[in-house]
Amino acid sequence: MCRYKEEDYLLLSGLQHFEFCPRQWALIHIEQQWEENLHTTEGKIMHERAHDKDFAESRKDVIISGGMSVFSSELGVTGECDIVEFRRDENGIQLFGREGKFIPTPIEYKKGKPKEGKEDIIQLTCQAMCLEEMLCCNIEYGFLYYGETRKRQKVIFDEDIRQRVKDDLKLMHQYYKRAHTPNTKPTAKCRACSLKEICVPKRSKYKSVSDYILDRLGDDE
Repeated sequence: MCRYKEEDYLLLSGLQHFEFCPRQWALIHIEQQWEENLHTTEGKIMHERAHDKDFAESRKDVIISGGMSVFSSELGVTGECDIVEFRRDENGIQLFGREGKFIPTPIEYKKGKPKEGKEDIIQLTCQAMCLEEMLCCNIEYGFLYYGETRKRQKVIFDEDIRQRVKDDLKLMHQYYKRAHTPNTKPTAKCRACSLKEICVPKRSKYKSVSDYILDRLGDDE
């Protein structure tokens, strides 16, 4: 089994970018390109509210923890869960300083409404896989909470979605190691991308945005 070193861990949040568009992920996480728009700003505000490391609350048989750091040496990824609920269950795991056993359930907060793609589901599934490795347990499901609908959407972590997480991260590690920014074809979803003005997907002869910028600077000399 492959185990990654900590210095090679990728950001778990990048999975959502990669599923939406591998080129977008590479622009952000390899080339360090970023542009704010209304969608990213609203999303950041919601996550700042959810990612409160000091937040912990007990409600009867449920312990609620905010901003929990997670990682997986098998997947080579690290990040944070918005919320993890630990629900008392005889089939669960023991928690330090707590009586009884609990089953962890990750909950990810998103603005807007459920997406057509699987990027949110992939991100949540990876959080569960990290928790499973860290806590030596099995997590069958989690929840996505959307700000527009104000409802939880249950996500089942089946084998197909778990394998997709593994496949995505394997490819992400390959790209990151090579510092490779893949090309892409423009689609309708490009209109909502915060990087659409600097992505230049039509200029396929350039390996990266940096190459494009350097070439244009050369034209001005």
